[in-house]
Amino acid sequence: MTSDIQLLVRADDLGSSHAANLACLKSIREGIVRSVEIMPPCSWFPEAVTLTQDLPTGCDVGVHLTLTSEWPNVKWRPLTHCPSLTDSQGFLLPLIWPRFPGDQCLRNTDWKLDEVETEFRAQIELCQANIPQLNHLSYHMGCNDADPQINSLCQYLADEYSLSLDPFAAGFQNVSRNPKSDSSDVTSEIINSLKDLAPGKWILIDHPAFDGPEMRGICEAQGARVASERQGFTDACCSPIVAQLIRERGIELLSYGQIE
Repeated sequence: MTSDIQLLVRADDLGSSHAANLACLKSIREGIVRSVEIMPPCSWFPEAVTLTQDLPTGCDVGVHLTLTSEWPNVKWRPLTHCPSLTDSQGFLLPLIWPRFPGDQCLRNTDWKLDEVETEFRAQIELCQANIPQLNHLSYHMGCNDADPQINSLCQYLADEYSLSLDPFAAGFQNVSRNPKSDSSDVTSEIINSLKDLAPGKWILIDHPAFDGPEMRGICEAQGARVASERQGFTDACCSPIVAQLIRERGIELLSYGQIE
């Protein structure tokens, strides 16, 4: 029997770091995460592929299509030759939209749609060749919304590669986390959000990672805050208290493959 409250918990940025890989897989194997999103251009992609080979039944993987390399101390290159999408050193640009005047970002460059398509196809095909649980697309840093042409391309590719599962098109809404915590007490924040969930279809998206030198080093001055928050989300996903609340409220945990 279908529950009145359905919840899809998604872990983004698998492949972006060793810390993210281990935390994403802990969250899906021991916690409430049901879908993980893998980033093909990232340096820890090969380890991520290995870790997805033994996922629990009913869990799945999405291609987290990537056009940016946003952290200062680790950089990712595209899989293809796409000079309109890279900086002078060949790395993917740091941003989609400018945050401050003069920011280097996709929207401020003369990007080429054919290069976006070639890169996206390479990312999808690399994942399809390595990950049998692959069944959907998602979009790092909202890259699908960078331009209407890119959004249309993403929809076309999702259909062509049979990866068109979309929770938002199926009526899912984001779980409210307002304000999103900057502290390590993310578990209490998630509990409060789940207590308030009304009947309906909900999706909770965040970025599990383990707090440590790697995560703190990746993001420089923001490292301590980001690493702590991502550790907090990992802990919340694996919390027995969160799991108990989900059982008590009769919340049904779904993966992308169970979207109707």
